Amino acid sequence: MTNTTSFPLPHDWRDAVLVGRLDLGEGPTPVVVKEGRVFDVSATAPTTAQLLEKWNGTVPPGKDLGDINDLGLSTAWSETKGNVKLLAPVDLQCVKAAGVTFAVSAMERVIEERAQGVPARARAIREELAAKIGTDIRKVVPGSGEAQKLKEALIADKLWSQYLEVAIGPDAEVFTKAPPLSSVGWGDYVGIRTQSTWNNPEPEVVIVVDRAGKAVGATLGNDVNLRDYEGRSALLLGKAKDNNAASALGPFIRMFDDKFTMDHVRNAVVELEIVGTDNYRLEGKSTMAEISRDPLELVKQTISEHQYPDGFVLYCGTLFAPTQDRDTPGAGFTHKEGDVVRVSTPKLGVLENRVTTCKQAPPWSFGIADLMKNLLKRGLLKA
Repeated sequence: MTNTTSFPLPHDWRDAVLVGRLDLGEGPTPVVVKEGRVFDVSATAPTTAQLLEKWNGTVPPGKDLGDINDLGLSTAWSETKGNVKLLAPVDLQCVKAAGVTFAVSAMERVIEERAQGVPARARAIREELAAKIGTDIRKVVPGSGEAQKLKEALIADKLWSQYLEVAIGPDAEVFTKAPPLSSVGWGDYVGIRTQSTWNNPEPEVVIVVDRAGKAVGATLGNDVNLRDYEGRSALLLGKAKDNNAASALGPFIRMFDDKFTMDHVRNAVVELEIVGTDNYRLEGKSTMAEISRDPLELVKQTISEHQYPDGFVLYCGTLFAPTQDRDTPGAGFTHKEGDVVRVSTPKLGVLENRVTTCKQAPPWSFGIADLMKNLLKRGLLKA
């Protein structure tokens, strides 16, 4: 997970057109990065939602802030703090997520459900399901006749689950992950609920969609997940997913163009690295080619009967489901405070965050009304 620059940009960063948000001291500032140069475009587009709505492939007029490597960006836990903070690259957009989009993650959701949120029960259930289902589910096209036959067989064996319904049924699971403006960016803390004892990161590609429903780019995401909460009941999905600092996005949105297309997303390999203060290390990856539903199908299902006038971003789900034991044999993986989590893929760069509790993470205190007041004070709001 090395990079050729001092900042975790895409490997071909000189060819990439990137959109993001910086805090330069005055407030959130939309920027476009092209050929490594950073342009403050807030006078033309005071929010990234507006920037993406107007996007035509060219950098709008803006102030040249210099080379991206000279901005002095630093992580929240760095001993030396820079003058500029990198924020999540979206603002007014709704943050949505698709769940159970990979066969392996589907089986892990079934395991959580049957274990009722108790990690020590997971191993035996995992072995039982593997023996009865095997890898057949990987080959099933959601909503197909073959999927219906498999469903009937699993019901007969008393192995059916609501998670398998969204994994191989006609309707994808799409939920709201976080409110607008609540996501954290590169170099910030991610939060775990204080009471959680079984949780994990979810490294994902995130599709960025404008108000017209067009996919215009992609970024990386960590859909922080509490396995014990959702395992106790799927109705606890809100508490398992939407918590302070539980949605991480970044470092930038890479805009689609002739150098980066949806096919790059479809073939991306998203890598995960976790490094703990206890010298624990875990590595994994999620291969987008194994996703059960095409990213554009997930976008289509999101907007089929809903509108998003400020656009939205959509976590596409993950193949990664950590099962290796960290401490107690049979208890599997869970986070510890201080874990550094890095999500990466060559075309999108590296999203890096450090784990803390939701209560200890910086509180989310800058909402939509605050943003409007800030933009008005800076003279950026126009009729």
